[in-house]
Amino acid sequence: MAASPSQASLLLQKQLKDLCKNPVDGFSAGLVDESNLFEWSVTIIGPPDTLYEGGFFNAIMTFPPNYPNSPPTVRFTSEVWHPNVYPDGKVCISILHPPGDDPNGYELASERWTPVHTVESIVLSIISMLSSPNDESPANVEAAKEWRERREEFRKKVGRCVRKSQELM
Repeated sequence: MAASPSQASLLLQKQLKDLCKNPVDGFSAGLVDESNLFEWSVTIIGPPDTLYEGGFFNAIMTFPPNYPNSPPTVRFTSEVWHPNVYPDGKVCISILHPPGDDPNGYELASERWTPVHTVESIVLSIISMLSSPNDESPANVEAAKEWRERREEFRKKVGRCVRKSQELM
């Protein structure tokens, strides 16, 4: 059964209300513009005990009209140096990939998008991604190479991103 835009709106409205009533540690979320339920502004707080600790990373989460049947896209607007974040800020994690079999054979269908995911589960997955990068199928090849081969350089670049994010708050 296809989700209609009104079903998507109702679901997003409910998720927004739930997050406002019961905020989740590690991030805040709200609408970019009160008149558009399909575009959210998210601030992720760098997870403790990671290289990203102390940072405030802003992102835009854009939902398709057929949400929850298709995943949103998430793009950091803050600078983030990470193997699973494209240079343009777009986040690359399995649960944000369209449902079904992976045409490249890297992921199981069970690792990809399913309609049970919520804004909360998506953001918690991104926080987990910051904690443990997957350098096997990187979105940012340079960051992945640095993560594997030149960890000190990687640390310095992430440190600069954290400092920059703090200055922008």
